[in-house]
Order: sequence, then C-alpha cells, then structure tokens
Amino acid sequence: MSLDTILLAVGPTDADRYERLGEETIDIGVGADAHVVLAHVFTDEEYEDTLDALEIDPNAEEATPGDAARRHTTTRELGKMLEAAGMEYEVRGGVGDRGKEIVQIAKDVDADLVIVGGRKRSPAGKAVFGSTAQEVMLESPCPVTFVRADTK
Repeated sequence: MSLDTILLAVGPTDADRYERLGEETIDIGVGADAHVVLAHVFTDEEYEDTLDALEIDPNAEEATPGDAARRHTTTRELGKMLEAAGMEYEVRGGVGDRGKEIVQIAKDVDADLVIVGGRKRSPAGKAVFGSTAQEVMLESPCPVTFVRADTK
C-alpha cells in the first residue's frame, strides 16, 4: 500500500498522548516519505473556548478552525516532532462532530491512512458515550490506525 498522505487526527483530549501519536505517525510515515495532514477537530463549545483562550476575536478574519488548530499547543508540539523527523505536514482545523469531521477531512485530502488516538473503553462505555475512534474506523474512506493511550 502506498502512503502518500497520512491524516493524523487530534482533539483537545489528546494532549496527554500527543507524543505517542507523533511517534507512531513518524514510524509509519518516514519510510514512505508521506505527507502528513495534522487535523485538529473541535466541538462547537471547544472552538469558542479555544478562540477565547487564544484571544482571537471570533469576528476577525483569522478566526478560522485552521488558525485555531495551528495555534493549539498539541498541534504545535506535534508539528515540532514532525519537523524534527524531516516530515512535511500541513494543519487543518474542523468544528463539529469529531468523527464526521475527521472522515470528511480524510476524504477531502484523499488520505491513504488515518491515525487516531483513544483509550480503552468497555463495550457499555462505548454504547453510552460513543467513540470518535470507532466512528472513524467504521466510516473512513481508508485504513485507520488506532493508537491507544498508555494505561497505568
């Protein structure tokens, strides 16, 4: 399988596992000379909170999901890791239902692989709370690699 484009999807809950996500992306993508699309997806409320925290006027021209994603700490740290590994990347932002947004971005960039993170959940937990990773795995137009958070 050729890996021209890898979509690395992150959200606000990935701050504690961004290093594992970055390492896995680098391990998979460096040998393939893949381009990485680093996508940060916010819920509506998270997006408003992020604009507020970054002191971005919601009515300003730079108030876009892409700009908020580029300025988010997790995305910046992942970008540093990718740069240090010599990988080319771009940042995209999305707002809305995480699973649907990730799948749409994967389609938009013609991704060959999607990488998502998550934690181990019980079957009941998935049924009650849903699972972004599960939705992405079921709906993605390409293979998905799931990176589980370290358990302690």
